Amino acid sequence: MPLVTRRSLLTAAGAGFLVSASGGAYAGLIEPTMLLGVTTYELTPPGWPDDLALDVAVIADVHVNEPYVPLARVTRIVETVNRLKPDLVVHLGDHEATNRFVRARVPPREWAAAYADLSAPLGLWTILGNHDWWHNSREIRQALDGARIRVMENEAELLDHAGKRFWLAGIGDQLAHWLGGRGTFAGEDDLPGTMAQVTTDDPVLLLVHEPDIFTQVPARVSLTLAGHTHGGQVHIPGFPNPWIPSGYGERFRYGHIVEEGRHMIVSGGIGMSIIPVRFGVPPEIVRVRLGRRTLAA
Repeated sequence: MPLVTRRSLLTAAGAGFLVSASGGAYAGLIEPTMLLGVTTYELTPPGWPDDLALDVAVIADVHVNEPYVPLARVTRIVETVNRLKPDLVVHLGDHEATNRFVRARVPPREWAAAYADLSAPLGLWTILGNHDWWHNSREIRQALDGARIRVMENEAELLDHAGKRFWLAGIGDQLAHWLGGRGTFAGEDDLPGTMAQVTTDDPVLLLVHEPDIFTQVPARVSLTLAGHTHGGQVHIPGFPNPWIPSGYGERFRYGHIVEEGRHMIVSGGIGMSIIPVRFGVPPEIVRVRLGRRTLAA
C-alpha cells in the first residue's frame, strides 16, 4: 500500500484506534516490526549543480535489538536499499537500542557485517548517534571499522561522481555525554571545524544525527540530512506530541524542511526509543535524488 494512502487511513482512525486492542497491536507489532517503506525526495537545493545527479539512500535510527529489530530486520533493510541501486548510502546513527524493553543485544559485529553487504559505488558512510555514545560506543566504532564502514566525526571528504565533485561532511553527536542533570548534555559536534575542511566551491551534503543544529548550518551547505526524532514515533494529526526529542518540537519533527533558503530532510527512521511503539510514522528508508536530471530518470 502506498505510504500516503496508509497515512491517510491512520489519520482517519484517530486517537481512539490507538488505545483500542487492535490499535495497540498495530502500534506495538505491525507498524514497527513488519512495515518498511521508501520515502523519496527529489530536489535540487541551492548550491547543488543541476547536472550533478546523485541518488542517496538514507538509513537512520535502526536501534538494532531483540526482539523488535533483530538481525533479520537488518538484512531486510540491506536488501531494500540494494534494490534502489543508490550511488551513496549514509546511516545517520543510533545503531543500537538502549531502552528497558530490549530483551537482548545483537552483537555489533553481526549487524555491522550485515551492513557490509550494502552496495553503492560511493560506499557506506555513517555517523554515531546519542544512543551509540551512551552505550558501547567503542565496541560499535570497532565493529563499523571492522566492516569497512566509514565513520565520520567532524570530518569532510571530497568525493568524485560522474565527472563532478561534492563534499560529504559528518559531525559528531550533539548529545554524546550526559552530564547528570535533566536535559544536560555535552556534545562531540564541531560544525565550524568540519566546515573549515571544505576548501573548494563544490556543494556540501551534511550528515547530522540531531536536527536541532540546523539553525547553525550555513547556507554554504546544500542539504542537511538528519534523524533522531523518529518523526515523533507516535504521530496523530491534530494531537500534540510531547515526545518529539527536539528543542524545536514539531518544527524539526519530520520531512523536508526549508528555512531561509536552507534545506534539511529529517528521516522518520526505523527503530524505537523509550517505548516499543510506532504509530503514524511507519519505518522508512529515505531516498534523496539530487540534480534535475534525476527527475526524468
